[in-house]
Amino acid sequence: MRLHIEHVTAYAYAVPVTFHRHRLVVRPREGHDLRIERFGLQLAPRHRVQWIRDVFGNSIALVDWLEPADLLRIATDVVVERTVPFPERDLHEPWRVPYPPRYDPLEAPVIAPYVTPPGEAPRLRDWLRAGFVADAGDAEGSMLTLCRLVRATIQYQHRSEKGVQSPEETLARQSGSCRDMATLLMEAARQCGVAARFASGYHHGAASVAGRASTHAWTEVYLPTLGWRGFDPTVGGPVTAAHVVTGVSHHPRGVMPVSGSYHGRAHDFTALQVTVTSSELTTVP
Repeated sequence: MRLHIEHVTAYAYAVPVTFHRHRLVVRPREGHDLRIERFGLQLAPRHRVQWIRDVFGNSIALVDWLEPADLLRIATDVVVERTVPFPERDLHEPWRVPYPPRYDPLEAPVIAPYVTPPGEAPRLRDWLRAGFVADAGDAEGSMLTLCRLVRATIQYQHRSEKGVQSPEETLARQSGSCRDMATLLMEAARQCGVAARFASGYHHGAASVAGRASTHAWTEVYLPTLGWRGFDPTVGGPVTAAHVVTGVSHHPRGVMPVSGSYHGRAHDFTALQVTVTSSELTTVP
C-alpha cells in the first residue's frame, strides 16, 4: 500500500503576534513496515528549521519563526509505502507469550517508564476487575481483549480542547477523544503489568479520504519476542497498514503533533483549523 497524506494546521490571530519556538512531530517513523518515498514541509511565516531525533527515536522539527504574523501555517505532504506488519498474528503460535508477560532482566531498565502504573487510580482498577478477563496463555490476545473493552466502554467524542483526560476522568465521563482512549488503554495495560506507550500519527480511513480527518492516536504494548504491538481502542482492534505513526512516547505530551506558544494577548487567537487528507496510490511495480 502506498499512501499520500496531507496534514495542514493553521492558527489565525486578530493581529500579528510573535511566535516562540515550535516543536513538530509530523514526520512518519520509518522501519521494516514503512518507507518514506517523499516528504515535504511548508511553513509560514519566515522561519528556520532544525531537525533532531529525540530519546524515543522520533524525528522532531524545531522551528524558530523570524517575523510576526496573523497566520501560522504548518503543512506536510508525504508519500509512504506500507508493507504488511511483521510478524503476522497467524505466525505467532510458536511464539505465544503467556500473560502477564515476563520481561528479560536486561530490558527492565529500558521498559521501566513504560510499565510503571499510574498513581492512585481506584476507578481504573475497579473497571479492570469488573470487566477485563485475560487469557493466561496469550498476552497479545489479552491486550486485544482489553482494547475491545475500552471501545465498548468509552464513546468516541471529538475534542478540540488541549490536553488529555486522565483515565479516571475518561471512565467517569464514559466518553473521550482518540488520545483519551489511547491514554486509558496505555494506563490500563500498565496496571496489568504490560509495558505500553502512546502513539501519534494518521489513520487512513473514510474521514481522511473525505478530507475531514485530524491526527490520530493509539497504544502500543511491548511483549517478549513479539516486540511493540499496536492496538487502536477507537476502532477496537489491532493497528493495520492504514495506521502511520509519527511519534511514540511514554506520555502523550511527548508526541503532540504541534506544540509551541506565541507572545500576545489571549484574545488575539481567533481560530485553529486542522485537516488531514489521505489517498491510496497505485503501487509501483
